[in-house]
Amino acid sequence: MQVRLQKVIAASGLASRRQAETMIRSGQVTVNGEVICTMGVSIDPSRDHVKVDGRHIKSTEPDVFLMLNKPPGCVTSMRDPLGRSTIADLLKGIRARVFPVGRLDYDSEGLLLLTNNGDVAQACLHPRFKIPKSYLVKVAGVLNNQEIARLEQGMVLNDGPTAPARVKKSGKAKVNSWVEMTIHEGRQHQVKRMLEAVGHQVLRLRRVRFGPLSLGDIPIGAHRYLTDKEANALRALLCDSSRQLSTEETQMRTVGHVPPTRSRKPNPRKEGQQRGTASLTPSRRTLKQ
Repeated sequence: MQVRLQKVIAASGLASRRQAETMIRSGQVTVNGEVICTMGVSIDPSRDHVKVDGRHIKSTEPDVFLMLNKPPGCVTSMRDPLGRSTIADLLKGIRARVFPVGRLDYDSEGLLLLTNNGDVAQACLHPRFKIPKSYLVKVAGVLNNQEIARLEQGMVLNDGPTAPARVKKSGKAKVNSWVEMTIHEGRQHQVKRMLEAVGHQVLRLRRVRFGPLSLGDIPIGAHRYLTDKEANALRALLCDSSRQLSTEETQMRTVGHVPPTRSRKPNPRKEGQQRGTASLTPSRRTLKQ
C-alpha cells in the first residue's frame, strides 16, 4: 500500500508530520538511497528503505484488522475492573495490540471490528461519514407497517431526533418476530430504544454488517483476520472521508466563509475625555504668543 513519505516518518515516532515535511525539503531524507526533496512522494513502507540523516527509521507496525463474533455476556473492552469476561479473553494468540472499533452492549452479540489503525477506526465511527450498521433483532410481538414507517422516518428519543433507519421483516415465530434494522448513528442502546419507542421489547440483538464487512459464518466467540479485499475496503473509507473533508474545506474557502471580525464599539466616555483633553491643550500658536 502506498503511503505519503511524511506520514511514514511521522508514524515512526521520529517527528511530527510538519517536522517531517521540513526534513524532506531540507534534503535530510533518502528513499532507497535517493535523496527526496519534494513533497507528494508516496512509498511502500514494507518494501522501501527510508533514512533520515543517514539512519534507518523504525518500521511501522503493519495494519491488523480482525473480525470477532462477540457472544452475549461479554464486555467490549480489553479489561474489566469488575472481573467480567471481556473480548480480550477471546483473542488468545493475537500478539498485535488491537482495540475495538465502537462497542456492542454486554448482552448484544455479533460483528465487532478490531484494529490497530486509529485513522481507519475514526473514519468508521465518525457520524459525518454515515457508515451503515445492520442488526438482526428479535422483538416481542410483530411490527406493523405504521411502526416500521415511524422507524424509517426517524423519531425523537430523549437525546434528540434520530436519522431514518432501514427496516425489513426477517422472520416470525408464534409470539415474537425478527427484523433487520440498519442505522448509521452510534448512540448508546439506540436500536433498543427506537424499537421500545414503538412498543416492542428487544429480546436478542446481533450485528451482522458493519460498513463493507459482513459477519458471515464465523462461529460465536471466534475471530478471523480480514481478507485483503475487506481490509482495502476499510482503507477506502478513510480515503473517501479524507476527500470529503478536503472538498468541504475547499468549498468553505471558495465561498469566503471567514469568521466575521468584531467591530469596535465607540466608547462615548473615553472619546469625551479625549475631546476634553484636546481642548485644554494649548496650540503652538498660543504658546508662541
